Amino acid sequence: MATLAAPSTPHFELRFQSLFQQGRAWAFPCDAHGEVDLDHLSERALSNYLYARTVIGREVMAPCVCRLP
Repeated sequence: MATLAAPSTPHFELRFQSLFQQGRAWAFPCDAHGEVDLDHLSERALSNYLYARTVIGREVMAPCVCRLP
């Protein structure tokens, strides 16, 4: 008998830290490799994610994968 795995909460997030405002960042749920499931982001989150990727080096630092508690 097969059982379905319960959906789990994300254990990692991909963070884009602001270059200019300390403490400001965009964070998106991801896997351990930093891959974000774009199909599960809201429209606003997807827009923010795509924007953050576009402004790496100009407004935000390169993203880092952070383990969540």
